[in-house]
Amino acid sequence: MKFGIREFVLLLVLFAVPLASYWFVFRPQNSQIERAKEEIALRRDKLEKLQQESARRGTLEAATDQIAERIESIEARLPTNKELSDVVRQVSELAVEAGLQQPSIVAEKPVKASLYMEQPLKIEMAGDFRGFYKFLLELERLDRITRLPDMTVRRSDKVDGHMVAEFTLSIYFQDEEA
Repeated sequence: MKFGIREFVLLLVLFAVPLASYWFVFRPQNSQIERAKEEIALRRDKLEKLQQESARRGTLEAATDQIAERIESIEARLPTNKELSDVVRQVSELAVEAGLQQPSIVAEKPVKASLYMEQPLKIEMAGDFRGFYKFLLELERLDRITRLPDMTVRRSDKVDGHMVAEFTLSIYFQDEEA
């Protein structure tokens, strides 16, 4: 076989056609395919994040509902400023039922406590310690939200075996005017 110019040109054309098709057809097509794959991967990531967020949204809504129910139950325990005198009467009745003397109660100026109001009451009562302990236990069982920020207990000078307690009882309440 004779290898001439014609055969050499034919060989060049045979090599040039696949190279040219790779360079002008397949290489641009491959870059488009790669861009499409990257875009698909980005969209899948976004879709997964959206699915996670939508799943979380359901749990967040349930948690929000639960918190709202808890807030309502706590607010149900807060008397209004009109019902505050009933709570003071209940505290006085608890002291008498516990065997203590009728307490002297002095209401101080209400204090704003976050979204609610706090009514401090200066209370002084006398009696035996067991009655006072019983009073504190019953006070703790009240369905109203109260706290004792300070308290002093001392022996009674008048009756042997008795004590005098001075404390501040704070009652939280909802201000209807606000």
